[in-house]
Amino acid sequence: MISALTYVARPADPDAIDRLADTLSALVSGVAAGLIGDAVIVAGTACEAIDTVAEATGAAVVVRPRGVSPWVAGAKVARRDWVLCLEAGDVPAEGWIRSIDRFVGTVRPDVALARLRRPHAGLPQRLAAKGERVIGVATARPGDLVRRDRLMAGPAFSPRLKPRPLLARLERD
Repeated sequence: MISALTYVARPADPDAIDRLADTLSALVSGVAAGLIGDAVIVAGTACEAIDTVAEATGAAVVVRPRGVSPWVAGAKVARRDWVLCLEAGDVPAEGWIRSIDRFVGTVRPDVALARLRRPHAGLPQRLAAKGERVIGVATARPGDLVRRDRLMAGPAFSPRLKPRPLLARLERD
């Protein structure tokens, strides 16, 4: 099982709650399949609407302290060994459950980071991704599946982690 962290950077944005609802509703199939054990919503600021959504879905809410990575703040509340980092509006595409479940079930203990493909990667993003496969990744980003203990160690990975690409991909609403 994994924990799902969903970050809402600007809760006051008029579309933020709709994007959050899209992401959480896409995760329901992962809960039903037994892959997602808990959900954590990380908000940039306190918001009553996010509290209402969290109460309705059974998710925990964390208000990110200033200067702390949203993934670190959420990992402190997450209860599973693996954490899926998402932004409000990220929707995992079909096949994500099977791909992540297979990865978590078969990964070696020394691997700590896997990465879902993100949509519409332009040339600069594709070149950066190739470079990250060689030199490693310094911090988590949305679409990463990370061992919780590595996130708890701090916002920067030391040493850098080499991401394992997953067949699953994220779509934006």
